[in-house]
Amino acid sequence: MSQIDLNSIGITNPQAIHHNLTPAALVEHALRRQEGLLSETGAFSVKTGKYTGRSPDDRFIVDEPEVRDLIDWGKVNKPVPTETFDRIHRKICDYLEEKEVYVFDGFAGADPAYRQRIRVVNERASQNLFIRQLLLRPESEEQNGFEPDFTIIAAPGVKCDPAADGVNSEAAIIVSFARRMVIIAGSAYAGEIKKSVFSVMNFLLPQKGVLSMHCSANVGEAGDSALFFGLSGTGKTTLSADPKRRLIGDDEHGWSDSSIFNIEGGCYAKCINLSREHEPDIYNAIRFGALVENVVMDPDTRVFDYDDGSLTENTRAGYPVEFIANAQIPGIAGHPDTIIFLTADAFGVLPPVSRLTADGAMYHYLSGYTAKLSGTERGIDEPTATFSACFGAPFLPLPPAEYAKLLGEKIRRHKVRAYLVNTGWSGGPYGVGSRIKLPLTRAMVSACLDGNLEKVSTRRDPIFNLDVPTACPGVPDHLLDPRATWADQAAYDAAAHKLAGLFQSNIKKFSNVAEEVLAAGPQG
Repeated sequence: MSQIDLNSIGITNPQAIHHNLTPAALVEHALRRQEGLLSETGAFSVKTGKYTGRSPDDRFIVDEPEVRDLIDWGKVNKPVPTETFDRIHRKICDYLEEKEVYVFDGFAGADPAYRQRIRVVNERASQNLFIRQLLLRPESEEQNGFEPDFTIIAAPGVKCDPAADGVNSEAAIIVSFARRMVIIAGSAYAGEIKKSVFSVMNFLLPQKGVLSMHCSANVGEAGDSALFFGLSGTGKTTLSADPKRRLIGDDEHGWSDSSIFNIEGGCYAKCINLSREHEPDIYNAIRFGALVENVVMDPDTRVFDYDDGSLTENTRAGYPVEFIANAQIPGIAGHPDTIIFLTADAFGVLPPVSRLTADGAMYHYLSGYTAKLSGTERGIDEPTATFSACFGAPFLPLPPAEYAKLLGEKIRRHKVRAYLVNTGWSGGPYGVGSRIKLPLTRAMVSACLDGNLEKVSTRRDPIFNLDVPTACPGVPDHLLDPRATWADQAAYDAAAHKLAGLFQSNIKKFSNVAEEVLAAGPQG
């Protein structure tokens, strides 16, 4: 037990404070508390109940004078008064009286120049294990005199009363930038803790000239680094875990004037349909020390069934980045040579791979098109076309244009190659066509990374205004032309024009977009 004092954050009389426990100790505590079960691989398996994905309708930011003019208020960043924060904060602190609490002190940001000290206080040992593996873990000497820059308190056992508490459901995730605190009530989904850290960094880093990015990153033997943008389910984690390249991180990064760096110290991989054959690095990382959420497990053999989505399609595993054999430690590399925007196109009309100009990259970064896959958020039961600015709108406290401006400046300054890769459907829309096979997508990504796609001729897609390669090593030529994969090409044309129109409608919500950026988008 620790002698640290939590009085300053309102927790005055806990039964015990377990501070910076090892993974083994946290697993022992979680087993004793019956929070889950050990699997056959040694990973700790939990079910998160009602909340198996993020709950965006339950996320709020306190409307405080210090940040009022900076936040991009609206559907994503919903304001609440300080009284709402105080009421739920008090409810959480009262709930934790005379209970065991678990505390982890860690870092967000592999680059010490931009690092934030994060303290996470958990009701559950298993959630403390998760965040211990997902944040950067301090060396023993760095723990001495640790004073957090930000504190997160997560208490799934606290159920809000929407009418009395001024929120939308029994769950609430509320950020107070002035108090430098996040409170999470009602949800046992560990991703809420992780994404709260990311939201904090998305507020702080751009104000220092650092682009915070919802992307994965890796680096080749020659030091050539790459960024993979995309929403959950588009392949960021899978495609960046490349045995020929070192993994920097799978989800959250910063891009400063000197480098790119991982914000985290771990990975949070989707497990649905996971196989040793197609994703060996992730498959082998699910071992002792990993936390697995909502994956169906045989109660006798304790073997996971990764193909079973009966609890949710958003099955997850959290583990330290060093569980990936070729991880880059520390998670820092030079400026990227390549940027890849990943999208899972449910319409089945986007080319599987396209070259982008700098202006085209800016257009597709602001658009952030994909199909939101089942289970990633509550209330999404089937793939739905969506646009998410910067491929991460739910986590952006500042106006998207501020992030886009930083990206554009860095692409031009460092002469970065950019591509749009469709990991979604071909031969028809979702339900008719089929999803592009992972080995083919890997071949296209490899051609992007090694520069081969810069050497081949391209054709201009007349609807989406994209430069589409006419050949790619390891990929059948006909697949590169999505129209040719449809049995009914008139139906393709109608669907493509429909999607192009959605792009055009979406981009209008951003003010002051340069004409050359608008001209680089779909024209059909």
